[in-house]
Amino acid sequence: MSTDLATPAPAPSATGAGTGQHRPYAVRLDRVSKSFGSSPLTRQQVLDDIGLTVAPGEFVCLLGASGCGKSTLLNLVAGLDRPTSGEVRVPHGRPALMFQDHALFPWLSAGRNVELALKLAGVPRAERRERAEELLRLVRLPDAYGKRVHQLSGGMRQRVALARSLAQGSRVLLMDEPFAALDAITRDLLHEELTRVWRERELTVLFVTHNVREAVRLGQRVVLLSSRPGRVAREWEVGIPYPRRIEDSAVTSLAREITGHLHEEIVRHARH
Repeated sequence: MSTDLATPAPAPSATGAGTGQHRPYAVRLDRVSKSFGSSPLTRQQVLDDIGLTVAPGEFVCLLGASGCGKSTLLNLVAGLDRPTSGEVRVPHGRPALMFQDHALFPWLSAGRNVELALKLAGVPRAERRERAEELLRLVRLPDAYGKRVHQLSGGMRQRVALARSLAQGSRVLLMDEPFAALDAITRDLLHEELTRVWRERELTVLFVTHNVREAVRLGQRVVLLSSRPGRVAREWEVGIPYPRRIEDSAVTSLAREITGHLHEEIVRHARH
């Protein structure tokens, strides 16, 4: 593969030494491990000695087989759980988190769902409607303020969920397979919208997916986790210019390469 399209990142370091230890960062995990279970007989180690640094404004996709600890890692970064060992650093406040399920309140309109997040973020009541309408315009839903959830398509609901996440005011956005339940055409459109919003708002995005092509289409960097316990197995810097299409030959080629390494991890795990 041409090195101007995909360059393997430096070998992952648990201490972060190979990932810009002294450079500004939006998210950093230093030797992070996570286990569940209170006794040696029941304890399960999900993450092992993770070292990962995400730069301000960077779009990083976290990839791996089901059960490798991707969502657990995201929960640690979000502050919803604490590591068993190691340290998670997010220096500029709690990140916003967006799930696969839109989790909108069905008894509220789209605009009121966004306003609720603004309220929790401390935005004065007099400003909330204007801010909510601004965010809905940002995600290309200018006429959705008064619509209830049942009146929105799946893709529109995820756009509202994105607007609600942005309403939290964080510059770091964590996304846990937010488009997995959508059809291919809707997912493709939302890839374009997310890329646009990320660049316009200069966000830092940590995006969890099991879809290799989605990871290559969206990310500036793709991080592959090994099967349980999850470790950083390999990273790729993606040099494919934006805008990208999921059917682009460069996307397909890199996705094929990464898929090969993902299969190796799955086979390796099955042998143990």
